[in-house]
Amino acid sequence: MLAFLKNDCGATAIEYGLIAALMATGLLIAMPFITDGLLYDANKLANALK
Repeated sequence: MLAFLKNDCGATAIEYGLIAALMATGLLIAMPFITDGLLYDANKLANALK
């Protein structure tokens, strides 16, 4: 039983999964702000080219 508790073979996969979930959450939160800025810049460029 003690050997089972010390086994951490799957820990790395779980850690990578948590990191991926955190990054996905951050991107979902930041995406509206990023796209608003890009649309503003694209509109500014389009108006300058008129």
